[in-house]
Amino acid sequence: MQLTANTLTALPAVEAADPEATALPIIPYLPEFIFGLIAFGILYWVVAKYVVPNLEKAYAERTAAIEGGMQQAEKAQEEAEAALREYKAQLAEARDEAAAIREEAKEQGASIIAEMRQQAQAEANRITESASKQIEAERQQAMVSLRNDVGRLSTDLAGRIVGESLEDEARQSRIVDRFLAELEAGNVRPEVVGSEGQGN
Repeated sequence: MQLTANTLTALPAVEAADPEATALPIIPYLPEFIFGLIAFGILYWVVAKYVVPNLEKAYAERTAAIEGGMQQAEKAQEEAEAALREYKAQLAEARDEAAAIREEAKEQGASIIAEMRQQAQAEANRITESASKQIEAERQQAMVSLRNDVGRLSTDLAGRIVGESLEDEARQSRIVDRFLAELEAGNVRPEVVGSEGQGN
């Protein structure tokens, strides 16, 4: 008990010496509280004036960049899809054009073949006609040559049989022409010389 009494008697002396010791611990010290409020106000003002706008600006820029990137990605995807559609259309057009070119080439090939056949036929006809003309000319030439040879031989033979010369060109020509005309008409029949004498 003595300790308690001593403690109680010492308590007012301590309170007089240190007023903070007698203050309640939950209530702050008023000068510190005012200084804290002023420091907090300054800090709040600095953060609100400089830090928060910069953060808001950075946040807005970041949001805009993300949204812009998404829009650019969507735009790029749309452009890629449009390019793919255009490529497919061009590919289909190229296939159609290639098919048309193949068909045209087939038609041209067929027309060229037909034209070549026609030219070959015309050339064959020309060659045949030329050969026929040449054969006809050679036949005519052979006929003239044969006529001359037959005429000469016949006049020589007739001259020997008759015993006089038949060298006259006009007479020789008439005799040959008459003989060949009778030969062509079938009026001249070959006779065997000396058959009558053998029969007698």
